[in-house]
Amino acid sequence: MTEFTLTQIATALGATLEGDGEIRVSGAAEPASAGKHHLALAMDPKYGDGLAQGAAQAAILWQGADWQALGLKAAIFVPRPRYAMSGLTTLMDPGPEIEPGIHPTAVVHRSAKIVDGAAIGPFVVIGREVTIGADARIASHVSVAEGSTIGRNALILQGVRIGARVHIGDNFIAQPGCVIGSDGFSFVTPEKSGVENVRKSLGDQGETAQQSWTRIHSLGGVRIGNDVEIGANCAIDRGTIRDTSIGNGTKLDNLVHIGHNVQVGDDCLLCGQVGIAGSSRIGNRVVMAGQCGVNDNIFVGDDVIAGGATKIFTNAPAGRVLLGYPAVKMETHIEIQKSLRRLPRFMKSLKQDK
Repeated sequence: MTEFTLTQIATALGATLEGDGEIRVSGAAEPASAGKHHLALAMDPKYGDGLAQGAAQAAILWQGADWQALGLKAAIFVPRPRYAMSGLTTLMDPGPEIEPGIHPTAVVHRSAKIVDGAAIGPFVVIGREVTIGADARIASHVSVAEGSTIGRNALILQGVRIGARVHIGDNFIAQPGCVIGSDGFSFVTPEKSGVENVRKSLGDQGETAQQSWTRIHSLGGVRIGNDVEIGANCAIDRGTIRDTSIGNGTKLDNLVHIGHNVQVGDDCLLCGQVGIAGSSRIGNRVVMAGQCGVNDNIFVGDDVIAGGATKIFTNAPAGRVLLGYPAVKMETHIEIQKSLRRLPRFMKSLKQDK
């Protein structure tokens, strides 16, 4: 178990240290459950009382806290506690155990190029003309199909499936079970289907002939920028002709689905169970909370924020904050909900007035 001095931690965080910097800790814990070798995380005054219940000698505290009065031997002060968590957890996370080199059970095509420093785990399958960048780490039971490239310093965890013609930048992280580069969900009927008729009429199917769905194959690929993270069990479809793309710095939570031909910009945050239908374009720095949905063939502008379960059916202008089904401006949605709550009382008053 790796230990760190408080001086090492404060230096890594760019934080202020007071007290004994030689105290060593091997992990972090909530104040009430912290042991002697833990660094307690009491970054808000509401967590201060928990320090007396635990046994921590040192803590990360809120600005202005009296660490000596709290019974500590040392304290670290950070200006932005949640941001400090990113540095602390990076320092203390040992990462997955993937032995350097290529495991004997891995199957690597003779035309594949694996740059020095890569670690390839058990039962990995790497296809024809695949390139794996320097210092990449690939855990067990991953497959990478023909013609794909993965940049340097990638971390690809257990059971990830990367399809053909997928191009991924540097510092990529893929959580277990995600699928990148599956075929797009694209089918057509010989004559106009009921769905096409409804799109035109906005309500009436008209006459529809009995006919079967015919597959449109996916000739495109997926292109992913640098510093992207894909959550567990995500699904990202290949493009029909052009590539599906995800920009630099974008993060996808678990169970996100990106349809074929979708273009997602830089530094977006797509939370659990977000679904984006085919050929939509998502701008930069867009945030979508859990279970948001985006209709096909529309545009969501830069810096849009959509609250949980919002359904976006039409183009959304840049900077808009959205909520509801269908999506409206957040302040409009709040007014609608207030009116709905008043509706039973209003209807009752109408009956009484008759």
